[in-house]
Amino acid sequence: MAKLTVKELESLTTVDVGKRLTDEHSLFGVAKSKGNGVAILFRWRYRFDGKLHDYTCGTWPTKSLKGIRETRDNARQLLSQGKDPNEAKRIDQLTGKAEQAEAVAEAKARIAETESRQARISVAELFERWASVELIRRKDGGKEIRRMFGKDVLPTIGHIAVEDVKKGHITAVTDAMLTRGVNRMAKLVFSLIRQMFRFAVDRDIIEADPTASIRKAKIGGKDTERDRVLSEDEIRELKHKIPDAKLLFSTEYAIWLTLSTCCRIGELMNARWEHINYDRGTWLIPQEHSKNGKAHIIALSEFSADYFRRLQQINGNSKWCFPNARNTGAINSKTVTKQLGDRQHTAEPMSRRSSATNTLSLSMGKWTPHDLRRTGATMMTKLHVLPEVAERCLNHTEENRIKRIYQRHSYESEMREAWQLLGERLNLLIRSDDANIILISGSKAA
Repeated sequence: MAKLTVKELESLTTVDVGKRLTDEHSLFGVAKSKGNGVAILFRWRYRFDGKLHDYTCGTWPTKSLKGIRETRDNARQLLSQGKDPNEAKRIDQLTGKAEQAEAVAEAKARIAETESRQARISVAELFERWASVELIRRKDGGKEIRRMFGKDVLPTIGHIAVEDVKKGHITAVTDAMLTRGVNRMAKLVFSLIRQMFRFAVDRDIIEADPTASIRKAKIGGKDTERDRVLSEDEIRELKHKIPDAKLLFSTEYAIWLTLSTCCRIGELMNARWEHINYDRGTWLIPQEHSKNGKAHIIALSEFSADYFRRLQQINGNSKWCFPNARNTGAINSKTVTKQLGDRQHTAEPMSRRSSATNTLSLSMGKWTPHDLRRTGATMMTKLHVLPEVAERCLNHTEENRIKRIYQRHSYESEMREAWQLLGERLNLLIRSDDANIILISGSKAA
């Protein structure tokens, strides 16, 4: 029997639909309509167990004539082995479906594992998400908290998946800080870690906060309210010790400005010359630099104004009163705090820190820039300034809601007199060696 040719198949038209075509070795095809043309379904006829069977080999032109014959030849090979080609095909199809189902299941499992792995974000990734949503609202955009986490938190637990963090991981961070002796910082960092994990709970990243069972009081001991106030003798002592402390003039002036204005050290470091008005005798602290978010005007005493003028002779070419080394912004308040702290240590100086240790230690113990602010306010009240006026000078928010709403007196003149009294007293203290100074000013803040 002659073999079919591709040319013969291509010559078929719709007129030939239903026509039977034969090929060698019992292969035959039937023309069927397909669109505007025809397609040939090929089957191979064989006998098994005394019965005739047809085995589908494919449809031309979807499958080539050569491929159709190879399928037939494979079926013939199975028949020569005593196997029914159709049964073998059915088994292959079932096996293929099972393998396909298994492959699909494996693929789904891999996808689920990948999604789970992606969902298991690390502490470092959680921190970035928290920072982008919450910390960005802070005045410094979260810069200081980012520094703290970069130093003490992320190196220890940053690589751990958030849902795997246990209580022990948290205490490992704080214990390391307690070992360094920075107990208050350890408490602060713990509070921030707790805020971050509560953020994760709120966002359904984790189901439970790993810090929930940790008592904050156990981190570094019980909080104590700081009440350090420098005595007048200590202020005179400080005046005599400063020359040996190897301080920058700007840092020295920051001491007296903080004490005489009762400002926060951060507010002073962010001061700009545009906010200093010598004619009016005022220093404006804009709301963006104020802790309570409210602008604050400090009436400069002659004492304070004198130190601002001295400072301007040094840093007058900058727009900041206390510019950083590159003059790209204000100096960080922690820089001043560290400078003063280094000079109150009795131990050997730390690497790359001042060698003038213990030069600013005072008789009643260590002090900080914030203690100067507290000292200034305390001195005001000793000079008969009303406590309410001293509180206004500190720019504290009135805690009593009724007073906030109904008592709208600005106390501007009383505050100006309070700062002036403080400046006069400081002037007498640091510019006289007489231990028995008597306040000669007869004015009192009403």
